[in-house]
Amino acid sequence: MAGVLTMKHRARHLTKTNNVANDGALSLLEPRRLWWSAETVAVVTGGNRGIGFEISKQLAAQGVTVVLTSRDHSVGLEAAKVFQEGGFNVFCHQLDVLDTASITEFCDWLKQNYGGLDILINNAAVNFNQGFDNTVEYASQVITTNYYGTKNMIQAMIPLMKPSAAGARMVNVSSRLGRINGKRSKIEDVCLREKFSNLDTITEELIDQTVSSFLQQVQDGTWESGGWPKTFTDYSVSKLAVNTYTRLMAKMLSDRPEGQKIYINCYCPGWVKTAMTGYAGNISVEAGADTAVWLALLPDLAVTGKFFAERREISF
Repeated sequence: MAGVLTMKHRARHLTKTNNVANDGALSLLEPRRLWWSAETVAVVTGGNRGIGFEISKQLAAQGVTVVLTSRDHSVGLEAAKVFQEGGFNVFCHQLDVLDTASITEFCDWLKQNYGGLDILINNAAVNFNQGFDNTVEYASQVITTNYYGTKNMIQAMIPLMKPSAAGARMVNVSSRLGRINGKRSKIEDVCLREKFSNLDTITEELIDQTVSSFLQQVQDGTWESGGWPKTFTDYSVSKLAVNTYTRLMAKMLSDRPEGQKIYINCYCPGWVKTAMTGYAGNISVEAGADTAVWLALLPDLAVTGKFFAERREISF
C-alpha cells in the first residue's frame, strides 16, 4: 500500500501524536467551545492512504469518530487497524464512489450503524499526470472519478447528514488548477468563463455539458485547440467541475432551516508528497490535510460555497 509512512511506522506515529491535544485544527479553534464529540461521525472517501489517511488521522486525533472508505476493502481494513492500534476511533467500509450499488450499500450501513454522518470529506480522486506530463489518455477516468464521484457522494449523503445546531459539513478536496482564471489553468473561452464566474448562470447542466464537451474533444483528438487548461488538462477540468459544483450546491442548500444547515466548501491541499504526485510534491501530508480538518471543525461556521488554501479563502 502506497503512502508516506509504512503501516508499522504509521502506528508508531499515530501513537505518539494521539496525546497532543492542541495540534492541527484545534489550535485555531480554542478557546471557543468545541461543537463535536466522539458521537460526531466523519466519512472520508479514499481514506486508506495519502491525504485521506492524514485527514482521517487529524480528525480522529480531535476525538471524532471516523469512517474511512476504500475501494479495496482489505487495504481499508489495514489502514483502520493502524488507527485502532494507535487508540483512534476509526473504522473502514468498502466504497466505490462510481458504483451505485456500492454507494447504496454504504448508505444503508452508515444509517444502521451510526444514524448518519456529520462531516463528509470528498477526497477520493485520481491523476495520471506527473512532472511535466500532460496526457489525456485517462481523461474519462479522471473526470468520472473526480467530478462525478464527488457529485455522487454529495447527493447520497445529503439525506444522511445529521441535524445539528453547528451545521453539517462537506469539504471537497480540490485544486487551484480548477480555478476559472488561474494563470496555469485558465479556460480560454471568455463566454464560458463568464458563465462559470456568475453564480446566477451556473447550473448542473452547464457543468455536465462542459465536461462532456471536453471528453468528446478528447475522443475526437481536437482537445488541444479547444481552449482548455494547458497544465494537467484533464485533472484541471475535473477540479473546475468540482469547484463549480461546490458553489452550486452551497446555493441550493442555503435555504435549509436552522438546525438542518449543511455547509459545503472546497480547498486546495497544495502539491503534496503522495503517490498521486509521485512523491514529487513540496508539501507534507500533514500540511496538506490541515485545511480540510480546519474547515470541517470550525465552530459556528457561517461560510459556505467558498474555496480555501492554507486556511485562507482564495478566489475561484
